[in-house]
Amino acid sequence: MRGRPNLYTSYEAESQLMPTRTKKVILGLFLVVAVLMPFDLPIIDQLPVVRFLGDNVWLRLVNRALCFTIAALGLNILMGLGGQISLGHTFFGGVGAYTAVLMGGKASSNLWGWGLPMWLWLPAAGVVAAAVGIAVAPAAVRVRGLYLGIVTLGLVFIGLHLSRVFPEIAGPGGLGRKWPRMELRLWKEDEPFLDFSRDGHWLWFDINKNQKTYLFLLVIVIVMAWMAANLARTRTGRALQAIRDRDVAAEIMGVPEYRYKTTAFAISSFYAGIGGALFASLSVQLPPEQWSLIGAVTFIAALLIGGMGRVSGVLMGSFFVVTSHRFVEEIVDWMKHQAEEGGVFSGFFDFLISTGQGDGGFVSVMETALGYPLPVSALDEIIYGLLIIFFLLFEPLGLYGIWIKIRNYWKGWPFSY
Repeated sequence: MRGRPNLYTSYEAESQLMPTRTKKVILGLFLVVAVLMPFDLPIIDQLPVVRFLGDNVWLRLVNRALCFTIAALGLNILMGLGGQISLGHTFFGGVGAYTAVLMGGKASSNLWGWGLPMWLWLPAAGVVAAAVGIAVAPAAVRVRGLYLGIVTLGLVFIGLHLSRVFPEIAGPGGLGRKWPRMELRLWKEDEPFLDFSRDGHWLWFDINKNQKTYLFLLVIVIVMAWMAANLARTRTGRALQAIRDRDVAAEIMGVPEYRYKTTAFAISSFYAGIGGALFASLSVQLPPEQWSLIGAVTFIAALLIGGMGRVSGVLMGSFFVVTSHRFVEEIVDWMKHQAEEGGVFSGFFDFLISTGQGDGGFVSVMETALGYPLPVSALDEIIYGLLIIFFLLFEPLGLYGIWIKIRNYWKGWPFSY
């Protein structure tokens, strides 16, 4: 309305993803920075965190985080929106990955592959994973809570067994096989017109493979995040939230529980299949053990740390989980140098970090096996566990909840109460 731009005049206007101009501007600026992040531009280089993540080494890690985010968005639909516990998300990611390698991989004397282009094997990875999710749903939706988690946990072990039964698809045990590259071509043997796995030249500037892959994955994440956010505002999303809050009451009100739970499994599996296929293609070669229970727990950790039920929480949790190992390594390496060079806090850092045999310290930069002192690689699991306990006890909405509290404080400052 004229003179009152923030007054909603319809339900559709109030339920928009970006109902205010401020939110639209912030989203636009965020997308511009995200697109320009990997490029060496004067303005972008002045932003410390963006410049830090735009480095080639870090950009490879960011690409892995984007693949992880796609699959985590699917689990958020099932658990955060529908309230269904799942410990078998990596199984559906593996289904999508092996569908991709079967359709897009090259055949040999002991491996199966059809050599189809990416525009076929990538959507097929999601569709096949969704079909498997629909097939599993009748058994899964008959149970609730912990029992549902145990049922989905069994899928992980079934998947690992099938990978050993069909080495023609999964590859030799412990090694795996090479996945098809991210490249767009019209048909099998045609020259790719867009190859994300090689350096190239776009428009008037050079671009390396990590930058090309980043932009490609960023577009997919934006589209799938938008779809996931919109789902909560549809009839299906409201039905899933009703089932999550009180499934018996929802069924009494006429919400078909079986149909919507099956739909949640299908959509979640589709996201997992797409994310698994892209992650496998990005990694080039993966063993079947990649799709184990540890991966499923990592997805749940991302939701709990970031904030279950919120797309922005999934984004924050996914990037935290994937990049935390690198951050820990950088911090430990910095503390090691501080202890060696001397200074005001060198004694404290030397007390924490062990750089050799018998010099004490809680964290070792030399050891790789589990034991004392702890290797750097073991800190991730400890950090995940501590953060999960912390957020469950003090902030169930995770990083998203902390952000909301900070935002609300500054919106009311200096008159907050």
